[in-house]
Amino acid sequence: MNIKRRLGQSEIMLSPLGVGTWQFSNKGGTWNTVTDKTVYEILKYSLTNGMNWIDTAEIYGNGISETLIGQALKQLEAEKALTDIPYIADKWFPLLRTADTITKTINQRLDCLQKPVIDLYQIHQPTSLSSLKEQIRHMAELADKGIIKNVGISNFTAKGMRKADKLLREHGLRLASNQVKYNLLHRKPEKNGVIETAKELGISIIAYSPLQQGMLTGRFHNDLSATDNISLLRRFHSGISRKNIERTRPLIDTLNKLEEKYQKTPAQISLNWLIYSQGELVFAIPGATKLEQAQSNIKAQSFRLSQEDIELLNKVSESI
Repeated sequence: MNIKRRLGQSEIMLSPLGVGTWQFSNKGGTWNTVTDKTVYEILKYSLTNGMNWIDTAEIYGNGISETLIGQALKQLEAEKALTDIPYIADKWFPLLRTADTITKTINQRLDCLQKPVIDLYQIHQPTSLSSLKEQIRHMAELADKGIIKNVGISNFTAKGMRKADKLLREHGLRLASNQVKYNLLHRKPEKNGVIETAKELGISIIAYSPLQQGMLTGRFHNDLSATDNISLLRRFHSGISRKNIERTRPLIDTLNKLEEKYQKTPAQISLNWLIYSQGELVFAIPGATKLEQAQSNIKAQSFRLSQEDIELLNKVSESI
């Protein structure tokens, strides 16, 4: 299905699912190494079967993810494998840095990606040595020069969203998105005002860790021993443990029942819930370390859960 929806108040139309690429960082102990060939295969399949954008960040391997993406896209373009040029969402990392590094490091981002423009440039988190006003000023400067097309944020509160949007309006811009952790096992954005504020201001939500780093696939519920091979960092980020697997089993059981109805996997149903439970507000960026995972992700936007089943999943996930 070739579905597109608008990113915030921008002119960009994106597929509900984009390609998440944290796993392309190839360092840090969270993910296993993904080869150049596999990155190429994942991007080729995803971008020729319904996805039209990629999300990355400079902190993902200190440019490694961006570089692998740039190399793969260059090859795909040379082969004329892509009908359209995919949109790129990137992130500047603010921790222990001042706002001037936004403009000072942008050429590094472009060089890694081998692109002249970034379609969505996001402030990766709210903690910086500079004020948000200064960060927005530098983002606006890049937008004014045409180096970036839209500004987004990540991991910001509802209050932070309002402030960022207000500051951008002073430069004649609007906040396009807030990227936050959001999935059936982590519904905090619904309770802390982030979803409500996004709806009010016309800001898109981009959901990262949409499968709770594999927890919602049911893989660990089917084989408890699979948890033994998970890195400590991934355990920390995902909460994957035998205790949590037993706690969340009722949700996986429900997903398994819906699998029979829709002929879709628990992972695909979980992703579909994300991109439809809040209307067209939410985009999601599932990752893949294997071609088969990319193929599975694509199928998640080939159907639509009924409202009745969305409400069923809401009820079961809230009870956990």
